[in-house]
Amino acid sequence: MTIKVGDKLPQANLMTTTADGIAPTTVDDIFKGKRVGLFAVPGAFTPTCSAKHMPGFKAHAAELKGKGLDAIACISVNDAFVMKAWAKDQGVEGEIVMLADGNGDFTKALGLELDGSRFGMGSRSLRYSLVANDGVVEQLNVEQGGEFKVSSAEYLLEHL
Repeated sequence: MTIKVGDKLPQANLMTTTADGIAPTTVDDIFKGKRVGLFAVPGAFTPTCSAKHMPGFKAHAAELKGKGLDAIACISVNDAFVMKAWAKDQGVEGEIVMLADGNGDFTKALGLELDGSRFGMGSRSLRYSLVANDGVVEQLNVEQGGEFKVSSAEYLLEHL
């Protein structure tokens, strides 16, 4: 079953990057008591993710926070070392919370899994964005097919 507006985010163990390196975290650590904008990408360093998705959230981070977000997070079914390297490459260290869903547990629990095996990518995440307030989804924008429209920072900003 796919998560929907009004649902509580499922619990999952994730990995994040910190100034001290890689650290385990949980959904509660990220979302409890906060209003968070989360965007998911099929893969770090992939063309649309690197050229459009992440740069949009970097460019609009201050505006998004000005509209009531306490944090902006990016998640992908990649390992934490890849997410750390991608954050450095994109210049978002300390600005965007990078979350690694290495086994795809959170992604599967959301019902937002993508079968990328025909592209040699295995199980990945659909491209989406959401806003969760204290872990409850108040906005959910899932892309169809290979599109990049409703998960963008600009779309999220328009709908806050």
